[in-house]
Amino acid sequence: MLVHIKELIKDAQKNGYALGSFNIHNVESVLGVAQAAVSAGSPAIIQVSESTIKYIGLKPITHLVTTVAKNVAAKVPIALHLDHGSSFVSVTECINTGFSSVHIDASALPLDENIKITRQVIDFARAKKVWVQGEIGSIKGGHGDIGGHLDDIPKADPAEVVEFVKKTRVDTIAAAIGTAHGAYTNEDIDFKLLAEIRSKIKIPFVLHGGSGIDDQLIRRAIKEGVNIINIGTDIKVAFCRTLIDNCKKNPGETDPRKLLSPTIGAVEAVVIAKMKLFGSAGRAGFLKV
Repeated sequence: MLVHIKELIKDAQKNGYALGSFNIHNVESVLGVAQAAVSAGSPAIIQVSESTIKYIGLKPITHLVTTVAKNVAAKVPIALHLDHGSSFVSVTECINTGFSSVHIDASALPLDENIKITRQVIDFARAKKVWVQGEIGSIKGGHGDIGGHLDDIPKADPAEVVEFVKKTRVDTIAAAIGTAHGAYTNEDIDFKLLAEIRSKIKIPFVLHGGSGIDDQLIRRAIKEGVNIINIGTDIKVAFCRTLIDNCKKNPGETDPRKLLSPTIGAVEAVVIAKMKLFGSAGRAGFLKV
């Protein structure tokens, strides 16, 4: 069932687990995440990027997630979220289409401009009762990139995080603490920085770049105040490797459904593992149908 993200976050904070926010790209990945939520008995955030919206269309992907949530995942809570919205226009379009949470990412801009744009989104979203995620410290990397070394992984300035949260009044905050989009050999979590930020702000903290981070670090991060963890690359890799392998094994197959079907299970397996790691498995019952 489709619910507002605030309902999911409330239970996660109360019971000390993290929510997985899973990037989807097509119908198979939507089904994989939804089926994982059902199998694990877990709440989940399905997040959509602007590139996915460009690929499928805003209304089609919104209707797809909504329909799957109401039917495939009827007994588990699912929230719909925009990941890395780049402009006021793109974010407000998602708000008007029914997203309960949006991410405005102006982190590459100077702090005052980031605050200004985020504040504009907040002013619009409040009237629609939509939550807004802001970002400080631009998170580098490439979604789907695996292996290799990433130079100069940026980290947020705690003072800027505090100023940003105070002046924008965002509902959730993503701050760069050593992770990156993709999966790189030198990614890490700066726990000293995380602790300093969490000691100064109390709103939910979102960890971007959750793919490729050691499980022990993830568990520790949750204990130290991470409330939402974004997973994109692990889903892309599982999907693509499964599809490539199946195409190689069946070079004469002409039914795309037969080639694509195994990818649903591959995505489901990855997401179930993350839900167990994050502690959200078995927590779906906090909202009664």
